[in-house]
Amino acid sequence: MPRYEYRCRPCGDTFELSRPMAESAAPASCPEGHDDTVKLLSTVAVGGTARGGAAAPAPAAGGGGGCCGGGCCG
Repeated sequence: MPRYEYRCRPCGDTFELSRPMAESAAPASCPEGHDDTVKLLSTVAVGGTARGGAAAPAPAAGGGGGCCGGGCCG
């Protein structure tokens, strides 16, 4: 079950709740009982290695388009 991090606006504490994804947007009360909370944007850490032991290929260098190296910026 995913864990979501919240911050309580009145007391400033952060806390986590485990809840189903279907309830991720449901209101959450802080452990102190305050209802004015906001869900924080969490980052995901993924570890491990690629299967087969091969390293991931390096991105190709070169021009793209748009204003990141295209001819329109000048």
